[in-house]
Amino acid sequence: MIKERNIAVSIILSIVTCGIYYFYWIAALSNESSIYLGEEPSGGLEVLFTLLTCNIYGIYWGYKMGQKLYDVQARTSNTPSDDSMLYLLLNLFQFPIVSLAIMQSKLNAVASRNPQF
Repeated sequence: MIKERNIAVSIILSIVTCGIYYFYWIAALSNESSIYLGEEPSGGLEVLFTLLTCNIYGIYWGYKMGQKLYDVQARTSNTPSDDSMLYLLLNLFQFPIVSLAIMQSKLNAVASRNPQF
């Protein structure tokens, strides 16, 4: 089930909790999109790999998540957009919170179009 999250609150919680909520947010986005696509959720592994590789995997995760969000949008929208490179560049240049906010915005749009998911 895709949960609509308030993006501003998520950003504030990520800052106030010194990044703990940020990692929860990564896991939640990954799990929700995987479940929607009928895949095995792996959000915990995504966070673990990001921590173990000092965020190198997190850069790749942004790209991979962009492709996954494209697939989610393709199932619900007539005009899906592939923002994989945008997420990759945002994560590479140390703006991962911006990429998470954009990802959450896209998932919020999917959740509002399909309330059963």
